[in-house]
Amino acid sequence: MKKHIYILASLLLVSGLGFAQNKNLKRVNKLFEMRAYKDAAEIYETKERNQEVLQNLADSYYYNASLQKAIKTYRELFIQYGDSIDIEYHFRFAQALKGVKEYKEADKHLIRYYNKPINTLAFIEETDKTTPHTFKLKQIENTNSISDFGLTFYGDDKVAFASARNSENPDYSWNNLPYLDLYSGTLNNQNVLENVEPFSESINTETHESNAVFTNDGKTMYFNRTNTTRKKTDEERIAHIKIYKAELVDDEWTNVTALPFTSNTYSTEHPALSKDEKTLYFASDMPGTLGSFDIYKVAINDDGTYGEPENLGDIINTKHREQFPFVGKYNTLYFASIGHLGYGGLDVFRSNLVNGKFDNPVNLGSTINSSLDDFAYVIREKDNKGFVSSNKSGYDRLYGFAREQNPLTIYQVEGIVQDLNSKELLSGALVTLFDESDTVIQDTIVGDDAYYIFKIEPNKKYKVRGTRKAYIPQDVEFSTDSKGKVQHDIYLSLESFADAEERVKKDEEKDVVKIELDKIYFDFDKSEIREDAANTLNVLVGLMNKYPSMEVEVSAHTDARGPDQYNLNLSKRRAASTLEYLVSQGIERNRLKSIGYGEMQPLNKCIKEGICTDEEYDINRRCEFTILN
Repeated sequence: MKKHIYILASLLLVSGLGFAQNKNLKRVNKLFEMRAYKDAAEIYETKERNQEVLQNLADSYYYNASLQKAIKTYRELFIQYGDSIDIEYHFRFAQALKGVKEYKEADKHLIRYYNKPINTLAFIEETDKTTPHTFKLKQIENTNSISDFGLTFYGDDKVAFASARNSENPDYSWNNLPYLDLYSGTLNNQNVLENVEPFSESINTETHESNAVFTNDGKTMYFNRTNTTRKKTDEERIAHIKIYKAELVDDEWTNVTALPFTSNTYSTEHPALSKDEKTLYFASDMPGTLGSFDIYKVAINDDGTYGEPENLGDIINTKHREQFPFVGKYNTLYFASIGHLGYGGLDVFRSNLVNGKFDNPVNLGSTINSSLDDFAYVIREKDNKGFVSSNKSGYDRLYGFAREQNPLTIYQVEGIVQDLNSKELLSGALVTLFDESDTVIQDTIVGDDAYYIFKIEPNKKYKVRGTRKAYIPQDVEFSTDSKGKVQHDIYLSLESFADAEERVKKDEEKDVVKIELDKIYFDFDKSEIREDAANTLNVLVGLMNKYPSMEVEVSAHTDARGPDQYNLNLSKRRAASTLEYLVSQGIERNRLKSIGYGEMQPLNKCIKEGICTDEEYDINRRCEFTILN
């Protein structure tokens, strides 16, 4: 009997311990779900190391940037439970390994994850040769800095940033640091942050505020704010983030409102404005997102309303995180990504807007990206200076940088110029290379072989233009890849005005191209444009508006009757009057030239008075329009 009592007592003890273990595990899992990773890790370390505990413990270390502990725990997890582990753990283990530059071991997990060859060391070597710029970084000296990021330009002489320096704020359970507030300040010549002040209480609350961006006039600000309540998702309970707009009225930030496309059920964050301030870019995990966070854009309408958010698609976004967008002066998109191949953690990438679409992202290279998180990149392209944030020192820190051309990037683009219809080589054509700001980089006049070649750089946006007298110019935009060229040969096929327009005729004998219009009449001894002449000239106005590069010579001719000098002066007045009418209709003066020939260029044998009929003399009284370019 006593034996059975002992057995029963033992069973009850084991059952009680199991119940307590499960209860305690639920409590720590709750902390993990709430993203209190530091506290969760401490408790998981005391628990029996089953698969669930090891997975959550490794992730807690990973998300809190304790990479050596994360690696040790991931290794233990894979040794014990390798065959049953979800594929996503391979990705996070690889990122932790990259964080300490264990690239070869990281590649083994990435190869399994992506099911394709991955060679990070080769990627790093190639990227350093082909990235368009190099960066000189200097950490910004910042008194009272605890964890700061997202430094951005604020007017002409200020900066704004997010900081966890306010010790009166509640602690954030993720990292046990105070909640973030927004601050402004100035940078002196030694890269020291001075005059640091918090934004007003209308902006800063007891929750997180970060990532401010300002309109050019400084009167509107967009920024992040975290919700005060958490919403239950399929996997965890999250306090979502919204983008807010604030207006500066009488030097006070007011009218603080969440944007209409934000939600309590998903996050919108990291606002960025296009140069014309008509488009807002941001990151979100809203429905339709490809990964954990994607880059979106939304139109800002003239009346202050917003369009529908538009995902930038799978060229930019991956199944992982894309965040912190910034759009430069020339519509180049910069953003941080952990999904595109990189050095480890978040890396900064760029993508050019070519023909209305963003092209394949390019990693900015090892002079700005580290093996840990690098993000919140902004640049003032007029002086090639900007800011970036990084946690490579253990905490989020602010860095200033100067951007320079990468000397390793010397490549070329080549092609020929030909007639669109006849395929005849167009010797003497002008070919011009423009950069992304429409600045001429190089130009050349092609020889008999119609061949051109330009040296270019990889991972940049260009435009090549072919022009020739009496031809419609052709522009071809392209964005170079890491091999130096998107198209190995860019054939410029130009169409002549004579082929494109019925009114344009080529005079083979004189080798000129003319626009044929109805005859223009002037009153006797007058040069003023009559109403019927204006109607005729309006046809030319329409043609020149259609082809903005077209340049025209207006020439006036008289017959042989009357004194030579009188006829010459009259023709000059009539040609000038015709030119002035075209200018009055909006044609730029520099596209026109006027000349009077008097009676010097007759079209028939009527070269002196008294030898022809009125109808024959009338043939020589005319205006002609010759295409110069």
